[in-house]
Amino acid sequence: MILEHRTAQAMANSETVMASAEIPKPPEQVFAALVTDEVERWWGSADTYRMVGWSADLRVGGRWSVIVRTADGKDLPARGEFLEIEAPRRIVQTRRYDWDHPTLGRRQTTVAYLLEPIVGGTRLTVCHGGFAGLTEAAAEHAEGWARVLSWLQAYVDAGSRVAA
Repeated sequence: MILEHRTAQAMANSETVMASAEIPKPPEQVFAALVTDEVERWWGSADTYRMVGWSADLRVGGRWSVIVRTADGKDLPARGEFLEIEAPRRIVQTRRYDWDHPTLGRRQTTVAYLLEPIVGGTRLTVCHGGFAGLTEAAAEHAEGWARVLSWLQAYVDAGSRVAA
């Protein structure tokens, strides 16, 4: 069954970003796309940045890391720790850039993914917190999460067309 999904949506207040998208794959497949090296196949675009070198120890207390490779070829490392894992329903992890992000600096934030089964796929909700006092960073990350979830939708859609 093909899921007619809505455009990915995101919003922010002064402390937290919320984003949501409907993905036409079961939660197990969406979960894998978020926490395995599959991230490198869909997270990013040629004109923005790509994720490369994904590494993760997928357990509570396990660490993850990735390189954000910008369109102009800069490598910007990011990393964090898994705080909660309830496969395939929930992931909570910390995130920290190991470089001076223009609006966030090196502040550690927390990202929670909630995967809910729906008819024809999964509703993925992202709650990204830790922006207190950084309203501009929260707004920028809201735009970023809408873009990221759209990339995930496009990746899944392209795979569905190829398999059909």
